[in-house]
Order: sequence, then structure tokens, then C-alpha cells
Amino acid sequence: MLPSDAEYTTRFSNRQLATSITQAAIVPALIENEGSDTKRRFVEFFTANISNPNTRSAYMLAVTRFCLWCEERKLTLRQTEPTLVAFYVEELGQKHSRPTVKQHLAAIRMLFDYFVTGGILNANPTSSVRGPKHVVVKGKTPVLQPADARHLLDSIPTDTIGGLRDRALIALMLYTFARVGAAVAVDIGDVYLNGRRYFVRLKEKGGRQHEMPLHHTAEEAILAYLDAGDLHGQKNMPLFRTLNRRRNLTENRMLRQDALSMVKRRARDADLGTSICNHSMRASGITAYMMNGGTLERAQQMAAHASSRTTSLYNRANDSVTLDEVERILI
Repeated sequence: MLPSDAEYTTRFSNRQLATSITQAAIVPALIENEGSDTKRRFVEFFTANISNPNTRSAYMLAVTRFCLWCEERKLTLRQTEPTLVAFYVEELGQKHSRPTVKQHLAAIRMLFDYFVTGGILNANPTSSVRGPKHVVVKGKTPVLQPADARHLLDSIPTDTIGGLRDRALIALMLYTFARVGAAVAVDIGDVYLNGRRYFVRLKEKGGRQHEMPLHHTAEEAILAYLDAGDLHGQKNMPLFRTLNRRRNLTENRMLRQDALSMVKRRARDADLGTSICNHSMRASGITAYMMNGGTLERAQQMAAHASSRTTSLYNRANDSVTLDEVERILI
């Protein structure tokens, strides 16, 4: 049987996975037993090959789970074969969702490919193994209707620096479609004047830099926050910072989890429920844009998506049409 998530996360927390692998502190026994070349290639896979810390953590967790599963069955790395991997995938699917299983299989397959190209293995035993089918035609992220999104912004008190910060961050995500990771990574110098309008420079996935003009509402919220915090001129300092015990700004950057706690608290205070999250701001902004006649191609460009199919998952503009049609069923 596969160990529970609690057992795995007790032994390998996300924070450990994100940091310790770069120090080669966590190497499963399955890899360790194969010698220094295999161990070196394993560490290279997670350091030189994967730059995103979130992807690194997720893939490390997936690979570690598989390695422990093999160790429990007294298997060596070279004894892994397609049948065993398929059995593992099937067993994993009994407790986890299809997207999770697909991600785990992808992580294991990429690692084994790295072993093959590095001369550690002759063939990849996962190549012929197929994961579960999972087709997504509509995103599951909770979305705010435009009136509710406006209510959320208006409900945030602006008589404290914390309220001004929170309103500015939510406005930035709503009006630029920014991922929360890109939003909290903004430095003060990334908000700049171009002609008569302010722009924001966002650091997106894969090291891409994405520049967007600020909607006037987002611009007003951010400038009010900058003025109140006397933050102008601190170009290389974080824009969105944590608060100390006296509720004053520190010099420490907010993390995604900080933003999530804030968004949930503000949504709860605005009587918008508990399901709203960071990603809801991105999805709500795209939905509002499409409801106002925006095009999918422009929304894709604004959201910095590689595919329009991804952008369409965020668009819930047609949901209200569906509800109108349902109400035609007069019984």
C-alpha cells in the first residue's frame, strides 16, 4: 500500500523539498544505492534542469514517493520496468485525482529521460506507460462576477496601510490577469510611468517578462498605496510587503501564501464566501473582459498564456447565458 500524504509530508515537507535538494541533502536510497554518477545526475535534474521552485517541489515529492514505493518492494533502479510503473500508477490512482497522477507520472518520466540521456539507463521504463485520461473544458477556479469583484475592492478599508496594500494587490491581479507569483514578485521599480500612463512589469513563468498598462482603477489603488507608505524611489525593494505586529510595513516581500490568506480574509469580510482564492482574481478579470466584448486572442496576450485554450478555461462569460436559458424551462 502507498503511504498516506501525511506520512510523506511529515518526512519531506514542501519547504525541505524546495531547499534541501539544492544541497543534495535529500536523495532517496533507491538513487543513493546506484553510486555517485546516478546521485549526481539526480541532483542535476532538480537543480540545473528545473528552475521553478514550485515545479521542483512538486516533482521532488512525486519522485520521492515513487522511490520509496520501489524501496519497500526491494527493487533497484535498474529493476524498474513498464509493468511495475503501470502498477504503481494504477495504485496511485486509487487515492488521488487524475491530474495528480498525470503530474506524478510526468515527473518520473522526465527524471528517467534525464537518466537515459546521461548514460545512467539504457531505456526509459515509463515511456510506454499511459496515465489516466483527463480532459478539461472548463476551469474549476471560483470566479467573481464583475459586481462582486467591485464590491470586494470597495469593501477594503483604506484608512490603514494594510488595507491600501491589500486593495492594490487585488486590483493588480484583477486588472492585469497576473498570476499571484508574478504579482508578489513586483518591485517598486516595476511600476513606471510611460508617457501619461503607468505600466507594470510582470515576471511570468519561464523567466518571461510581461509588461502591461495599468487600468485606471489599479493605477489609483497602487499609487495611493505608494503614497501612504512613502515607497517612491525604492526601485529594487518589494512593492507588496508583509506587516509587523504594529501593522506597519516591513521590508520583507509577501509570499503567495500571505496573499492567499489575505484574499480569503477580505472575501470573507465582504460576504463573498470562503472558496475565493488568488487565482479567482485572474479568472474574474478575464471573465469581466470577455463579458465586455474582449477577444480571446487579446485575453491570451494579456494573461501571458502560451495557448488560447488555457485562457478559455478562465472565461466564464457564457455561464450567465446558460443560466438564462435554464430559466426558459417553464414547468
